[in-house]
Amino acid sequence: MKLMGFNFNKISVRKENIHLPKDFKINTNIDVSEIKTAKSDILKTKEEIVAVTFTFVVEYSPDFAKIELEGNLVFAIEPNLSKEIIKQWEDKKIHEEFRTSLFNIILKKANIKALELEEEMNLPIHVPLPTVREDSGQ
Repeated sequence: MKLMGFNFNKISVRKENIHLPKDFKINTNIDVSEIKTAKSDILKTKEEIVAVTFTFVVEYSPDFAKIELEGNLVFAIEPNLSKEIIKQWEDKKIHEEFRTSLFNIILKKANIKALELEEEMNLPIHVPLPTVREDSGQ
């Protein structure tokens, strides 16, 4: 399975309030809305092309802010696995092996974009970053 392409189609940031609520929560979600086979006149490969449409959301509640990223991924996948993926998607289920790779790619790309947007909009970051701490001398 090879990632052939990734792009964002929609980038949306909405900040409702100036002041962050005291008891705010940050939730993230990935929604896969479509998995389908695709044709390519450019790529000549024995593998099949599978296209995925997704939405990645970071929501700050209660009603403080929301980041929404929509995008597409294109994979070249061995034909037998591709058929299994498409067959399971007919029941709106994502093939387990494919889901792991898919979600890791979405998380990597979307988290980086969300961090950029959070910095620009002065929002709290949604993932913990590494920090340096003083040595306690123990």
